[in-house]
Amino acid sequence: MTTLTDRTGLTVPQVTWPTRQGDEWVNVTTDDVFKGKTVAVFSLPGAFTPTCSSTHLPRYNELASVFKANGVDEIVCISVNDTFVMNAWLADQEASNIRVIPDGTGAFTDGMGMLVDKSDIGFGKRSWRYSMLVKDGVIDQMFIEPQKPGDPFEVSDADTMLGYINADAKAPESVCVISKPGCPFCAKAKEDLNAAGMAYEEISLGKDASLTSLRAISGKETVPQIFINGQHIGGSKELDVYLAK
Repeated sequence: MTTLTDRTGLTVPQVTWPTRQGDEWVNVTTDDVFKGKTVAVFSLPGAFTPTCSSTHLPRYNELASVFKANGVDEIVCISVNDTFVMNAWLADQEASNIRVIPDGTGAFTDGMGMLVDKSDIGFGKRSWRYSMLVKDGVIDQMFIEPQKPGDPFEVSDADTMLGYINADAKAPESVCVISKPGCPFCAKAKEDLNAAGMAYEEISLGKDASLTSLRAISGKETVPQIFINGQHIGGSKELDVYLAK
C-alpha cells in the first residue's frame, strides 16, 4: 500500500480543475478555493459509495452552520471522480452546504500524497479517506484514516473536525417533522421550530412516506409528528410543551 504523508504545515498542491457549472465548462484553481479563506476539506474514495453517501458528506452538510459560526468559510469535498458524477451526487444528496471538487485526474490527490490503488474493487486510482483544515492555502491540520484494509472511517468525520476547531462547539439537534400538505398544525409546528432556531428535516406524507410508514414509526395516524434527537415528541401541542422547557 502507498505510504500516506501527513502534510500539516505545508501548502496545498497547485492545480486547475475543469468543472461543469450549468452548461459551461469553468476552470477552478487551487487559489480560487483556498486563497484568503479558512476551508474544511474532506476527501473520500468515490461519489455514490455507501459510507460517503450515508455518513461522511451528510454530516458535514448538517453541521455547516456550526462550522460557519466557528470561522470556516467553506466546506469542500474532493474526490477522484469526474465533474458530471460529482454534480449528480451533490444533487442526489441535496447537500447545498457543500462544494464538490472533481479531481478527475487525481492530480490534487496525488500531490497530497493520498492517491491509492483500489483496483482490487474495480476503482483504479482513488483518494484515501482524509480531512483537513486549510487556512489561506496552508494545511493547519490533517486527519488521515488509519492505513489498514478496507475503507476505515474513524477520524475524518465532521464531528472530529469540529472538535478540533472548537471543542466546545455544540452540534445542532437532529429534528424531523412528518407532515402533509395543507395541514395547519404542521405549518404551526414548523413556524415554532423556525422561531426557536431549530433546523429540521421534513418528511411529507404522499411524497416521502405513507400513512403506513407514519403508523409504523410513530404509532400515530395524525400529523405532524415531531422527533428530536431520536425522541418522539408528538404533535404541535406536545412540541409547544417541549419548547417551553
